[in-house]
Amino acid sequence: MNSVTELGAELQRVRKQNGLTQEQLAELAGISERTLRSIERGAGNPSIEAVLSVADVLGLRIRVAK
Repeated sequence: MNSVTELGAELQRVRKQNGLTQEQLAELAGISERTLRSIERGAGNPSIEAVLSVADVLGLRIRVAK
């Protein structure tokens, strides 16, 4: 994955695959639904903690590389 937009799209795909709404995932991740929408769109500037929290709930690992 090479961009924030691709990351957001992948998180959205896995969320839907797991049958979760944005509201449900946001609650489970401890973030606002607005923040989750921003992450999925690849927009805004969400904290790394928010992104990692979403990934954790979905059972995903995020690796940062140069």
